This record gives sequence, C-alpha cells and structure tokens, in this order.
Amino acid sequence: MASASEKTGLFGAHPPQELPSAPHARAHVHVPDRSQCRRRFLRGAIILFGGLAILNACFRSTSAPNNPAPKPTEIDVCLTPACIHASSEILYNLAPNFKDLDPCTDFEELVCGGWRERHDLRPDQGDAFTGTIMSENSQLLLRHILEAPYPKSSEHSYFSPMQLGASSHSADEENFEKLTSAYKACLDEPTIKKLGISPLAKIVAQIKLSFPLSRTSSALSSNVLSDTILLLSDYGLSGLVASGTGPDDADPDVVVVSVSPPWSIGLPSKERYEDGALVEKYRGVVVEVLSQLSPEENKDVLAAVVDLEKKLAAASPSTEERQDVTKYYNPMSLQDASALAPQINLSHIISTLSSGNKVDRLIVASPKYLQELEKIINGTDAAVLQSYFVWKAVQAFYSYVDSPVVTPYKGFVNELAGKDPNSAPERWRTCVNHVDDGLGWILSRFFVEKAFSAEAKDFGDLIVSDIKDEFVKKLKATEWMDDETTSKAIEKVHNIVQKIGYPTKSPNIMDPDNLASYYQTLNISAETYFSNALSANAFAVAEEWSTLGKPVDRDQWGMTVPTVNAYYNPPGNEIVFPAGIMQFPVFDVQVPAYVSYGAFGSVAGHELSHAFDSTGRHYDQNGNYTDWWTNGTVKAFEKRAECFVEQYANYTVPGSDDKPLHVNGRLTLGENIADAGGLSASFQAWQRRAAEKPNLHLPGLESFSQDQLFFVAYSNWWCGKSRPDTAINRIYTDPHAPKWARILGTMANSREFRESFQCESKKPTCELW
Repeated sequence: MASASEKTGLFGAHPPQELPSAPHARAHVHVPDRSQCRRRFLRGAIILFGGLAILNACFRSTSAPNNPAPKPTEIDVCLTPACIHASSEILYNLAPNFKDLDPCTDFEELVCGGWRERHDLRPDQGDAFTGTIMSENSQLLLRHILEAPYPKSSEHSYFSPMQLGASSHSADEENFEKLTSAYKACLDEPTIKKLGISPLAKIVAQIKLSFPLSRTSSALSSNVLSDTILLLSDYGLSGLVASGTGPDDADPDVVVVSVSPPWSIGLPSKERYEDGALVEKYRGVVVEVLSQLSPEENKDVLAAVVDLEKKLAAASPSTEERQDVTKYYNPMSLQDASALAPQINLSHIISTLSSGNKVDRLIVASPKYLQELEKIINGTDAAVLQSYFVWKAVQAFYSYVDSPVVTPYKGFVNELAGKDPNSAPERWRTCVNHVDDGLGWILSRFFVEKAFSAEAKDFGDLIVSDIKDEFVKKLKATEWMDDETTSKAIEKVHNIVQKIGYPTKSPNIMDPDNLASYYQTLNISAETYFSNALSANAFAVAEEWSTLGKPVDRDQWGMTVPTVNAYYNPPGNEIVFPAGIMQFPVFDVQVPAYVSYGAFGSVAGHELSHAFDSTGRHYDQNGNYTDWWTNGTVKAFEKRAECFVEQYANYTVPGSDDKPLHVNGRLTLGENIADAGGLSASFQAWQRRAAEKPNLHLPGLESFSQDQLFFVAYSNWWCGKSRPDTAINRIYTDPHAPKWARILGTMANSREFRESFQCESKKPTCELW
C-alpha cells in the first residue's frame, strides 16, 4: 500500500473491462493479489474510472425548449478523415429515437441509446463502456506488437528510443525478447494443460509445510502463523493481514509501512456475505475444490473456511471507511500495533519484510480489525486456518492453471459477475494483460512508439494547464471559502504536478538500458507461464519493500502507459494521465478542440478536482495530511457536499431480490464532486481557447451548437451496459457511481449544460465550484 491515503481515478485501478471495486479492494473474487507494487502505489490515489451526445430543437418535437443552432457555412465544417471519424462516432451512439427525447431529462438515453443497441456484452464480460472499447483497441495494438518480430530500424517511428536517445540497440532487442517470452509462455496452452494442477499443488504443499497440523491451536503463538503470512506475502498475496510501504500521508517524502485488512476476503464485498443463498453456493464451491487439493481433510473443516471469511469480513471496515483518510490513517508504534494482535506476531512479519531496515512506526488502517482478528484466530481451529491459507492461493492462482480441479471456482466467479459460467476471454487478451502486469514498462516503451506523439503530449499538457488556470478562477470566485483557505488552495493548484503520456524516470521508458537495469532481477522464460507469474509477483514485492530507508520517489507512476485511466495522488499532489487514455474517441489533436476538452479535458478537471474533494481537502499544498481549511470553510463544504450525497443516493440498480439497491452517496461523494467540478472547469477552459481560435464544426452535426457538442463528448465517455450481478457488486465496492448516473447526475449539476440546452430550470441540482 503506497500510503494510507486513497488514490482514486476515473474508473478504478485495473483495465476498465474488469474494473475493481475500489483501488485497494477487488470487485471480482477472481482478481488475484498480483502486481502488489503497482496496486499499493495506487492505494493512495483517486482513480478516474474501481471504469458523452446532444440534440438541438430541430431534432426534437416542436414543444422542445431548445432553439436550433445557427447552421454553419460549408467553409466552417471540418471534412478531414479525422473529423468524419469523430462525427460518425457520435452519430453512431445516438439513440434511434433521439428526436423524441428531451436532453434536459433523458440525456443519457439520448446520447447512449445507440451505443447500447450496437454493443453486446461478450459471454466473458460483466460490463463494458467506451473505456472498455478503448482498452481493447490498445490490447489489439499490443497484440500486434508482441506477435511481430522486433521492428527493424526503418520501422521505428520518430517518436522512439531509437531516435530520441543514444540508447543501446542490443538492450532494446533483449527487452523485447523478454516481453515476447512472457507472452509466448502464456499462449502455450498445451504445456499449461499438460502441467495441470501441479504448479498450484506445489504452492499448496509449501503452505501446508509452513503451517503443519501436528500441533494444537494453542501453539499459534509461535512464528508458524506469521511465517505462513510471510510466505503468502512472498507470492504477492494477503492472508489475514496486508502490509506494504508507501509515502506517509502526514510526511509524504518519507516511506512508511502500512498494515490493513486484506483487500479481498473472498466474496466481492462484506455485504455479499449477508446473502445466505450466495454464501451457501460459495461454500459448496470451496469444499469441492479444496477436497481435491486436501483429500485428507474433513469436509466440515473445509466448509468452515467460509465461516472464517464471514468473521473476517464482519471485522473489516466498510468500503466507505476504507476511503476515509480520517478513519484509516492511524499511526502508531510497531510495539503498540503488535499488541493489538499478538497471535500474528506483527513485529516478526514487519522485521522480516523490511530486510534490516529499522521500523518503529507504522500506519494501521484498522486497529479494530486487528483486535477482532486476535479473537477470531483464538476461536478458529488450526486445520481451518491451514485450509484458509490454501484457499487464498487457489483464489490468486487458479487462472494460471488448466485443471478440472479449479473449474468449479472459475464457473462460480463468472456467475457471480453475471457471465457465462464456461466463458473466458480470448487467450491473447489474457496474455497481453499478463505481460502488462509483469513487464509493463517495457511494454509501455513499444506502445508509446505506435500510439502516441509529441503533438499529443503537448496538446495534453496544454489542456491540463488550461484547466488548472480555470480552477484558480473558480477558487477566487468561491464565496463559501474564506480568504485564507482560498489563498492556500490556489497555491495547491499551482503546486500540482502534471504527468502526461509516459514516465522518463523511475524508469525512463525511452532508455532501453534503464529498462534492462530496472527488470534485471526478473527472470522470464518462454516455457513457464506459472513460474513467470510467481517471479513477477516476487519482483513487485521486493521492489516495494526496497523503498524503505529511502526518500519517496516522486518520479514513479502508478499506471503503465497503455492503461486507459487516470488518477490524482494526494500525498504527491500530482495528476497522472497515461498515453492509453489519450486516444480516440476522447482525445485527438486533429479534431475540433471541443471534442478533446469535453472528454479528456473533463477527465483532467476530474482529477484536479479531487485535490479539493472529500478526501483531497485533507491534504495541503505540499501533500501533507493536515487540517488546513478553517472551521467555517469546512462547515460550508459539508453543507454543499450533503446535496451530492442525497442526489446520488436516489439512483438505484435492481438488487439480488429485485428490490431497488441505492447508490451509496457517501462512498461515491468524492467522485461525484470531481465529475461536476471537472466538467465545469474544462468547459470554461475550452470556451476561452475557442474565443482565441474558433473551432470548426463536425459534419452531420451542424444542428448542434459547439457548446452542446462539448457535453456530447463528455457523455460519450460513459456509454455502456452492465450485467445485473456486476452492477450489484459495484454498488457495494466501487467509489464511482454507475456510468449512466455519471451522465445524469453530472448534467443535472451543470449550469452550463442546462443553459446550452435551454432547460426550463438553469439552476444546478448541486453545486460546489
């Protein structure tokens, strides 16, 4: 865990087609605790996605309140291939009956009705939206890179390490070979099938050896329990506790150790353990799988693993509490923390992981959990604990083996997300993600060469800089903030670091020698898929703990370059936009600026707004967790924030019992505030630029004003669909509101939108900035 702070982003920390429930919790039980370094780096960030069409009166009934936009002359229309492509994307997404819809009340259907009709979920998908399509387009490009030979000198673009630096050609080729070896090993399904359950069985045997049953429960005070937790940690897994390193929220240049409840207990959220039918179905799967890996064990013992999980889930903080820095930032001495749960011998765990670095102080995300954990361990039979540890390994690594032993769990995971029980992504997709998880920075180097440009980087920097300027204006105009707080807030905006496109340090992806050095200790083979996964996990864990005793490396990125996402990091006071999100249809230097400002610009504004939302407001201009707002400003903020809480709590999805399941307005508060603030700041930034350099119109959309097309571009982001079970899981675990609500709620809170469409009421439902 990078810090005790919550780093949230546009739609979550993982690929948008399988979004997480939260940056540090898993939305799907099948997601393993892999890539701990990246996951824990993202622990403190606010991630955009966990995962845009406008009409005018001439397209609507005569009773519509809108007036038609002035019809542009032919010379005002952009007819380049890029503009035609952008226009067709918007027209493609509009509802077939858009002329009959009122944008002031049915904007999401108006914008996205066509998208839903033209996009079906594959059997292996729980949900999908525009970000999913973008991610899969990036996956396809990465597939072509990985399945092609190393590019010849003549095939390198000008935006390449071969051109931008005196890098070693041989190192670049060796890096590429490492990539393709990992990819080929993953694609080698015959070998994976031949090995069957044996790679996972070896892990199970190691766990049983570490936690033998030739003793009584009263003997747990020895290091046997902590050594088993350490064994799981070596594999990148969280057992009874999760531990990691990252910036100290109150002193963000110092690396601190953090301890928390596991990110995932078993089912997607603690609330799902209250569903009796689901729990019993899950119990049956656990028994069926474990009885084959531990045939010597009594089935009652195996069944009790689920009872243990229920107790752990009940003791764990809610997702909402995990997002609240005032709840999870609990610094204390290692001695005091260890006293909360003597059975797990926290001192032994931390001293071993810290490799000689003295640790006197750490952050305990939930002291109450540790106290409850001590009681739970004391009341649990050793055989159940052993089976629980085995089950953690199964959950983490079942997808890396091909065996009927784990088939029941694969089916359960799919069903839990509403998917076909026997479905699986195309193998190449799995393997592209596998390479990105383990060798993401090398993969990023080749992605940048194919999918990014210097012009795109400059344009992205310009948009972000423009929005920072507009946010300063908003702060100056905010009447509910006192002068002292406003002055510090403006300083915070000026201090925000913007990272665009790709990292040039820690590592420098444009320097093959630097990349080779970075991954020097990561051994990859073209024949051993399972071992490659273990090596990647061990590499990430070692990298994370190696930061102890060193200053925080502020040049690190928490997302690889192909990632279609973005984030704000409170302790680092930085906003980060990988090149993966700066792609069509949300970003394009060759189309009218209102498209990129409406979509990508709103993303940039969203991330910047996080600096002043319900979490970001606790961090000052230097990233320190401290109370820097006056009491009067805090009260004024809370009063306005309560409007957002109540507004989004009125949105619902069908629950498992077909009763309405309400969005958690408090869990999603930060994201909803960021959506509203980001949209407004980006709109103002675009209008200022458009006044200096007028935009052309898109063909076929001449009846829309450019103001309206700005909101089209924004809303196209969130066009999507979801299976019922996936939607339920997200309500409990995702700090983002459902995609459709991010359109309806944000438009309801936009004065500019309501004025653009001449809605009867121009007053926003909720307004902060």
